[in-house]
Amino acid sequence: MIKDNQKYFNRMHVVIDGLIVAGSYYSAWFLKFKSGLLPVGEAWLSDEYYFFPLIFIVPGFLILYHAFNLYTPKRVQGRRVEAANLFKANTTGTFLFIFILYMINQPDFSRQMIFIFYFMNMFVDVLVRNIIRTALRKARQMGYNQKYILLVGYSRSAEEYISRIIANPEWGYIIRGVLDDDIERGTVYKGVKILGKIDNLPYILPNANLDEIAITLSIDKYGDLERIVGMCEKSGVHTKFIPDYNNIIPTRPYTEDVLGLPVVNIRYVPLTNTFNQVIKRTTDIVGSLVCIVLFSPVMLVTAIAIKTTSKGPLIFKQERVGRHNRPFNMYKFRSMEEQTSAEEEKGWTVKNDPRITNVGRFIRKTSIDELPQLFNVFKGDMSLVGPRPERPRFVEQFKDEIPRYMIKHQVRPGMTGWAQINGYRGNTSIRKRIDYDLYYIENWTIGLDFKILFLTIFKGFINKNAY
Repeated sequence: MIKDNQKYFNRMHVVIDGLIVAGSYYSAWFLKFKSGLLPVGEAWLSDEYYFFPLIFIVPGFLILYHAFNLYTPKRVQGRRVEAANLFKANTTGTFLFIFILYMINQPDFSRQMIFIFYFMNMFVDVLVRNIIRTALRKARQMGYNQKYILLVGYSRSAEEYISRIIANPEWGYIIRGVLDDDIERGTVYKGVKILGKIDNLPYILPNANLDEIAITLSIDKYGDLERIVGMCEKSGVHTKFIPDYNNIIPTRPYTEDVLGLPVVNIRYVPLTNTFNQVIKRTTDIVGSLVCIVLFSPVMLVTAIAIKTTSKGPLIFKQERVGRHNRPFNMYKFRSMEEQTSAEEEKGWTVKNDPRITNVGRFIRKTSIDELPQLFNVFKGDMSLVGPRPERPRFVEQFKDEIPRYMIKHQVRPGMTGWAQINGYRGNTSIRKRIDYDLYYIENWTIGLDFKILFLTIFKGFINKNAY
């Protein structure tokens, strides 16, 4: 039943997209030639000539939408990913349209109308898809359009999967239970029961009314994987595999095909790509210069306040570890009384630390003390967005205590980051912070950087954990 509903929904989505493409094209034509809002000039082509391409544009764009995975299930797909795919499909379609006009030597077809259609179609499609997504998630929260899943194997990945599903009822997943050979039947984890042994699978499947089976075996049971996959596939129920090595393999593994042999790379870092490096560094240079000019009045007032209320240097410089484990001096406005190097190395700042000045307490709480790092960004020591850098002594400590800690040094450290906007600043869990840093490193896009910068405005400046 769920599968039939998904097919029906996909057909409806195709129809809606077709109407949006046709409606956006007509609206662009009307705006250009009939509204009187835009200069028309001498019309060389008839209205019929402008509408004839719709015969090819509508199915062509729908094929591109399919090619860019816009009709896959969206229960757990993010809005940002869908919007990016829409952008790629529309951009490809528009440039193909212009290329065909060039190939048939048709210079009189209004390019302005084409670009109006491009932006209008993008805007309306994103808007409609978000309305549909919101409506579906509300319906799933109310108990409609549910998918029923059975987990095979109890492991860390099973626990994490259960936790995520419980935390996101809008996905519409209901877990029937778990099969495992080593956990006693009746054992409960967050409301999900162990139903029995894995060999009971052929007897449970006919009566369970399942939509999916998720294989969540612990890593030490992978020897049985082929046999269990065989049992699941005999049932005809859609089967997926959730590996129990997510602490080793990244969320988006970089795979290679070596003459039919799949090779999974342990770590994929998009910023090792030269083009991505250029894009990010250009953004850092332009962004830091703009921010230096924008925040110069704030920095000037802060400098005056520091110099008139306490003795010592205006800028506090501290050695941190950056990209490729290279040390650099990170700049901050001085927020403490002047100290010796030995006193600075005692450790982290604590709550109600007597060394902090009155001005320092305010600028630390509001993150104004971090603004001189814009010059670190401009120099190339840091980036606007990235994992926060640590002092050498803590790097030496954490690299032995926390698995994968040193991976953060494959990219430039940042003024703000994915961990910081998710609340992991100051006196918070280092392990959790590293998890968020690794997600950022492995899933970097320039769009994610802009998202983090935007969210920093609302979540990053005021730091309740700053002492």
